Amino acid sequence: MPRAAANGIELEYESFGQDQATPIVLIMGFASQMIVWDEAFCRALANRGLRVIRFDNRDVGLSTKVDHLGTVNLGAALLAQSLGRPLAPPYTLDDMADDVAGLLDALGLASAHVCGASMGGMIAQTLAFRRPDRVRSLTSIMSTTSDPELPQAELRAQGVLLEPAPVDREGYAEHAVKVWRTIGSPGLLFDEERIRERGRRAFDRGIYPKGLVRQLTAMMAHGSRRERLRGVVAPTLVIHGEADPLIPMAGGQDTARCIVGARLVTLPEMGHDLPRPLWPRLVEEIDRHVRSAEHSATASAGPQPISARAANGRRRRLP
Repeated sequence: MPRAAANGIELEYESFGQDQATPIVLIMGFASQMIVWDEAFCRALANRGLRVIRFDNRDVGLSTKVDHLGTVNLGAALLAQSLGRPLAPPYTLDDMADDVAGLLDALGLASAHVCGASMGGMIAQTLAFRRPDRVRSLTSIMSTTSDPELPQAELRAQGVLLEPAPVDREGYAEHAVKVWRTIGSPGLLFDEERIRERGRRAFDRGIYPKGLVRQLTAMMAHGSRRERLRGVVAPTLVIHGEADPLIPMAGGQDTARCIVGARLVTLPEMGHDLPRPLWPRLVEEIDRHVRSAEHSATASAGPQPISARAANGRRRRLP
């Protein structure tokens, strides 16, 4: 897979679909490599006429590990947060949003549709209010405004994420099964072997506990995004599972309330994962949202020369 120089680091990424197609960047969440955006899911979106770009966030997978920024004492950070003291993480979600902008620069993209899950949703939200010129539309999945007034994660979900993972391949794969069984969609068929194999693949690509602590403190330090989200101008879709034990549905509802014109889709059977049985619905919702945003942008811009339409990567003529 290729790597892109972005925001002073290198990001491992992969692209599906034609380079000239309408681009959508998929941002994964805390401690998760880009392969959690399953290849078949990415290809399903690409088959709708999109150029789908997934990547490893900093400090995970095959992207740069930013050891030069220092380490974090997680216990001290958790204590400081509980006491209401400010945190000074090695980097912030703002920096991670700038990574995405840097990836767009490296790929020669002035803007793209941006879709993030969990922490990736927080990064996508942040990019939307920090760099509105780079975001054609925003999709925030199983994410939140991070306002402290919102319901918190269930203890079982918090606990399994903070539990140290084994450092051997098979132990790590079994731990992945435990994590996703705990936080995932309870009413849908759990594909244990698929999750186990993905855990093995993640182990082979590289696990990095120090980086995950830095990611966690970046989230902890960001604070509520409520007021900043009120300034988001990108067409926004919020998707949330009603059975999510890690980020309760109130987080998605709050996100949709804060962004003018946002459309909220809740799925009763969905937990904190992207279960295969829901892929058709998720792909349909994302594609519908992207096409609507593209149509609105074309209509507001007025007639364009054929060369300009081609440069903008339009997928097909819209009615």
